[in-house]
Amino acid sequence: MDGQQPPGPDPGQDPDPRRRALIGLLLVAALVMTGLLLSRVLKNVSRLQDCVMSGRTNCAPIDSTSPGGS
Repeated sequence: MDGQQPPGPDPGQDPDPRRRALIGLLLVAALVMTGLLLSRVLKNVSRLQDCVMSGRTNCAPIDSTSPGGS
């Protein structure tokens, strides 16, 4: 016995290095989805604003699926 410990995982090291990669991938996917949603909302707002700026009065979209309508 020379006082050396057998090689093993470091106590400060993550036991599964894929865990951090998976968390990073999920974070990037969430950012991409948020960006796509934001761009879609901004596109619709821009379209409505362009309609109003051109002087039209019927710019608001009409929901054709009214509840209880015949």
